[in-house]
Parts: sequence; C-alpha cells; structure tokens
Amino acid sequence: MARFFRYLTLLIAVLLYAGGCSREMMRWYYQTGIVPDDYRYGDLYRLSGLPQFKEPQPPCPPTSARPQAGADSTHLYIIGDSFTEAQRISRQDFPVGYYHYTHWEKQNQVQPDPGRRNVLLLETVERHFREHFSRPVNNLVVVTDTSRPLPPPAAPSWHQQLSALIKSTGLEERLETILFSHDLFLWFKEQKASLNFRLFDRWDPKVGVSRNRQHVFVGLDTDTATISSSFTPLPATELDALVDSLNRVYDRYRALGFNEVYLSIIPNKASVLDPGQGPYNHLIERVQRHPKRRIPIIDIYSVYTRSREPVYAVGDSHWNCTGRALWLREVTKRLAGPLYGPANNG
Repeated sequence: MARFFRYLTLLIAVLLYAGGCSREMMRWYYQTGIVPDDYRYGDLYRLSGLPQFKEPQPPCPPTSARPQAGADSTHLYIIGDSFTEAQRISRQDFPVGYYHYTHWEKQNQVQPDPGRRNVLLLETVERHFREHFSRPVNNLVVVTDTSRPLPPPAAPSWHQQLSALIKSTGLEERLETILFSHDLFLWFKEQKASLNFRLFDRWDPKVGVSRNRQHVFVGLDTDTATISSSFTPLPATELDALVDSLNRVYDRYRALGFNEVYLSIIPNKASVLDPGQGPYNHLIERVQRHPKRRIPIIDIYSVYTRSREPVYAVGDSHWNCTGRALWLREVTKRLAGPLYGPANNG
C-alpha cells in the first residue's frame, strides 16, 4: 500500500509539472475541467485578487451582422491583439465573405483575391502601439501561391526542447494556476489582497488602481517606467516617426493588393476611466489628428469617452459586451462600402 501511494504521489507530481511546462497540456486540463479557468472572473481580478473586481466573464452574444449588398465580395484581414482573438471576435461578427486573423506575434501567408474587395484592419491596444509601429510590420506575407507555406524554422534538438520547457517563462504561473485556481484558494487570496488594500493601500504591482479606487487596470497602463503607459511622455519626434511608420505600412499593403487599410487603436482602460491619474500623453488623439497621417482611422477612442454606459469589464483589461458592440459597429460602418477604390498595384 505504501508503494502504491508513493507511485500515486509521483504520478500526480508529474502531471502537475507537465501542465506547468506545456501549454497544450494546460489547455487539456481546462477543457476536461481538471483545472478551473483562472480567467473566469477577469484577468485583472486574477492578478490582483481583489474581490471588489471579481466578475464572471460570460461570452458576449454573437453579433448578427446584417447582410449588406456586396458583403460576400468583401474579404477582411485583421492583424490584431487579444481584443480580436477568437474567443472575442469571429467572422460571424462582420458582414464579409471571407475573414482572416493574424496575431501581432505571428506571421501568416495570404493571397488577396484581385476580384474581391480586400480590407486590412490593423487593430492594436494603446499600450502596445509604440512597440508595434517602431519597427516594420511584416505579419502578413502576400504570396501568389498559398499552397507553398513559409519555410519552417529549424527544429531544436531534444535537449534544447527540454531546456526550454524547464526554463519556460510561464512555468511558475501555470503551476500556480493548477494548484490555486479553485474557489477555496481564491478566497484565501482575496483575504490577503483585501487586507493589504484596506490597511496599507497596496496591491499587486502587475495592476494599477484608479485614484477613486473604483477601477483596476493593467499595470503597464500606469507604469511610467515603460513606453506602454498612458502617462509616459510621447515626444513629438517619436510621434512623427510612428506616423511615418504607419504611412509606410499603409503604402506597402496597398501596393500588395489591399483595397483599403485601416488603423484602430483601442484605448487603455486607464485612458478612459482615469486619464487624470497622470499627465496623459494623448497618444491616440495625436496620432489620429497628425497632419501627415495617410492611413484611415476607425476611431473608437471618441466613442468610448462619450459613452454613458461602461465599456470595460470590471475585473478585466478588455472591453465588456457594450464596448465590444460599439467597436464592431464602427468597423461595420467602414465595411458598408468601399471608400478608397481599387488597390494600387503599381
């Protein structure tokens, strides 16, 4: 019997460590219910542990994009971040005949159909705008034959793969999720976080809190030691360089077969809910009003700042269903008809 328990303990330890090392194994744990989804109450609640920001995150109802004349001939391509990932946005949300999504961290081959209206949307949250456009944007590789895939990177050796698993940056976080994501452990985490918040006005450094203590943000939104913050100065020279980069991206993808190329910057949560927390750099407004900017804008910043309804989730860094619907409405307006004519292939 003692040997059985030793082997059982060893098996459990191996399974726990496997989940920590492997994203695929962790995904299987979620799907089977072995491990609860630790994002179920929001990513910012998950980081902060503060119960006042605990809110279930049900999926938003699908948007019934009304059929429009010529919709089938519109092909929509998005280069985006977590706001437009599959769990939040899908083809069904747009009146288009074809939809293709590429994350900013990935690169994909595409083949725009010259007989269709090809639309490219660059979606980025404000905190990553300076990072994305400080270098060339090559996420979409336009080819004439997509049946010939990009050459795969050289496969690492087995000991390199093992070393990468052991040194994985997400290892500690995934192990913590496996061990402490159940509601009982969350209750203890809440008690500790609440005590620090009430008595010492302290919280996890990965998050920021509004001046009135009613909202929680991603720490990058408020940490002026990074270029991600809404309150990090944005010199005019850097702004000019970013707009020049935008124009190059616009010209390049227009020349590669896209009839229209748009930019949509989704504001940091802090930029809308607590812009007075520091000297706001007004990145979005300055980019959108820049006299040399040529890329057309899908403006959601103005819509969000005018909204009388909350547009961000209580315990999450992303929009709520209202904010999502407003963004989709603005995108759909641009998809209602071509505004910029055929692509420049010369």
